[in-house]
Amino acid sequence: MFSQRVLIPSRTRSLASSACTSALTAGWKVAGRAPRALFHSSRLLQATTVKVPQMAESLTEGTLKTWLKQPGEAVAADEEIATIETDKIDVPVNAPAAGKLVEHLANEEDTVTVGQDLFVIEEGAEGEAAPAKDDQPESKAEPEKPASDAAPQPQDQAAQKPTPSPSSPSDAASKPASPPSKEERAAAPVKKAQPASESKGPAPTTSSRGETRVKMSRMRLRIAERLKESQNAAASLTTFNEIDMSSLMEMRSKYKDAVLKEHDVKLGFMSAFAKASTLALKEIPAANASIEGDEIVYRDYVDLSVAVATPKGLVTPVVRNAESLGFVDIEKEIAALGKKARDGKLTLEDMSGGTFTISNGGVFGSLFGTPIINLPQAAVLGMHAIKDKPVVVNGQIVVRPVMVIALTYDHRLLDGREAVTFLVRVKEYIEDPRKMLLA
Repeated sequence: MFSQRVLIPSRTRSLASSACTSALTAGWKVAGRAPRALFHSSRLLQATTVKVPQMAESLTEGTLKTWLKQPGEAVAADEEIATIETDKIDVPVNAPAAGKLVEHLANEEDTVTVGQDLFVIEEGAEGEAAPAKDDQPESKAEPEKPASDAAPQPQDQAAQKPTPSPSSPSDAASKPASPPSKEERAAAPVKKAQPASESKGPAPTTSSRGETRVKMSRMRLRIAERLKESQNAAASLTTFNEIDMSSLMEMRSKYKDAVLKEHDVKLGFMSAFAKASTLALKEIPAANASIEGDEIVYRDYVDLSVAVATPKGLVTPVVRNAESLGFVDIEKEIAALGKKARDGKLTLEDMSGGTFTISNGGVFGSLFGTPIINLPQAAVLGMHAIKDKPVVVNGQIVVRPVMVIALTYDHRLLDGREAVTFLVRVKEYIEDPRKMLLA
């Protein structure tokens, strides 16, 4: 901080000093109180520019999707101000301190990079409260017109109309017309009645032919890129099998209420298929492996990717070390990850590092399907809807609930024998869940 001295002429200084002294003296006399200083102190407000935060090592940019606060509004410390959409997750940007939002430095749908200036906040300032979403601007009611300004009634209109003279055209039109004579009727041209189809033109179409163009989100673009990359890179092949779900459905029906009461989680079919898959992966380790360069990486753990449908697309959060978890623990993990996915709160750590994927299209009614491998994984298990079908049991045709399961695998890593063996093991475990306790 530098100080600067300003030279003022002596006459000016004396006049200013005299004026100030007179003002002070007059002020004290009027107030009738002890002299007080004419200085005041104010809180120093600090404007802070907030930048786009670091998202992850592999993410350097994103799309500014939503501003949750507008300039002039009050913000609390750590309150979410904006949301940045990336290829994988939504990144919230929070206020560093309480204050007032001063300015947006980027617009919605702009591409922003890490470290870029995003918004300005004035710490400690008081802003306006955010308007409620359902608040609508009040429409100004027009003042009611007095009775004299209202539209005249029919009888008034009739009274206001001038009475036409007998020679006026209106008087002639109001008189009933005399019937035409015989000669006039004979001379009048005869009009032929046209068919209804000819008299009416083509009926106008009522169907809409509108089009709507919506920009693809970053997540949708990334999903499309990865799926196409999987088709181009992996030697994909799919094999199928059918599972009699009677035993598993009986077990679930018997214990689901007790599990819900004791553990506050619903016992579904996903936990059984997850456990059966981890046991089958022990026997077929190639299904839990991946290719890195010219090497195959085998793992003695299973990080299970579970496909979850969200409004923005399909995501695959990971259940870590699924091979060490029981039915209830797996259900708890899946329920927690599913809630985070639907709320848009998944982190990169939640979705990275999966070794095997399970996708349950049956919840949407799918009967058959060939899931796509989630690279760099080697295989993905697809579950489908349960339908009653006639099957042969001990030489008798009976109706059983049947699910078709599919395994899409990378033929570069797995041979057909290994893939079929994997499905057979899953089938055996699901059709007799007690076997999973002995494995």
